[in-house]
Amino acid sequence: MDRPMRIAFLSEHASPVALLGGVDAGGQNVYVDEVSRNLASLGYGVDVFTRRDKPDAPEIIDWAPGVRVIHLAAGPAEFLLKDKLWQYMPEFRDSFLRFLEQNELHYDLIHSNFWMSGWVAIELKRRLEAPVVHIFHAMGKTKQRHQGKDDSSPTERIEIESAVIRQVDRLIAQCPTEQAELVDDYAADPSKVVVLPSAVNIDVFKPEDRSIARRIAGVADDDFVVVYVGRMLPRKDVRNVVRGVASLLQRCRESAHPLTSKIKLVLVGGETAEPDPVATPEIGVLQRLVAELGIDDHVRFIGKRQQDSLRYYYSAGNIAVTTPWYEPFGLTPLEGMACGRPVIGSAVGGITFTLVDGQTGFLVEPRNPEMLAARLYQSLTEPELLEHMGRVAR
Repeated sequence: MDRPMRIAFLSEHASPVALLGGVDAGGQNVYVDEVSRNLASLGYGVDVFTRRDKPDAPEIIDWAPGVRVIHLAAGPAEFLLKDKLWQYMPEFRDSFLRFLEQNELHYDLIHSNFWMSGWVAIELKRRLEAPVVHIFHAMGKTKQRHQGKDDSSPTERIEIESAVIRQVDRLIAQCPTEQAELVDDYAADPSKVVVLPSAVNIDVFKPEDRSIARRIAGVADDDFVVVYVGRMLPRKDVRNVVRGVASLLQRCRESAHPLTSKIKLVLVGGETAEPDPVATPEIGVLQRLVAELGIDDHVRFIGKRQQDSLRYYYSAGNIAVTTPWYEPFGLTPLEGMACGRPVIGSAVGGITFTLVDGQTGFLVEPRNPEMLAARLYQSLTEPELLEHMGRVAR
């Protein structure tokens, strides 16, 4: 073959161009960005196809050496929640085929991300005779189990997921839990499923000088800082983190701990660079909870930040915390550890495979703020252990 092998990435809602931290911009965006860049560095030509969500978005962006981001028409050129996009997937498919025809392109492999792009991929597989490798990032049945009536996914989701699982050539699971979900919940052929844990770029996520990081985060050098970085969604259960810190403060007051006034919770994420409860309703919920618990002086809302600045917020912390009640994989624990910080994480999904309890941080039960507070108190009162876990984590 005298041309580089070309790979089409399909990622209808999660673009590598998007600013991270919003309701639908998180780990999938990072995965698509990093994997496409690394494939290109190996000599492959990679085109990432995503939905045009702004009227002025260029059709083609030369995103990185060997990587292009291509915006396809699929519904109105404006931001829409991903759960509203299913109806536009036939248009996404047709826009892809039109782009191929106009540019006389051929792809040797399709890599689809999330269930809707999976449907597009199996539609294209029949027409293009190209193999498909698929990764779900989250499974509909699992989401339904955890969210129940609050699950806003289209009713067709699980049926489409089953069709994708039957028809693609290879399925990527990000942890053994997801592998079990594919095989046990969807009857996936075990021989088609490969476990490939996600990773973080340690050239981006690395320790920074704590004093500099704390100036950026707006906290003092002698504060005890708990940091949360991630999307502001109910399933991330940042409310549990707030309640856990409130319980920590109560324990410290009762024991007259000298650092009580120095405990700070830094929350990074949202739809806008400045924390806005209108643009990010969950921030409004959290702000009201903080006021109700009487811990306003201990909580700092940061807003959305781009990925290449997140290391300063992790480095500003003594410990990073993420306690979702459902997490398919979870990149933020890896990000925190790469920045040399121990992490407290929920014992759910992929977090149980990335955190080593008692060595790189602590695993806690989801929806258990008292257990979280106990581990935070241990972290506060055993600084040598905290420093050791941070070194091991990196």
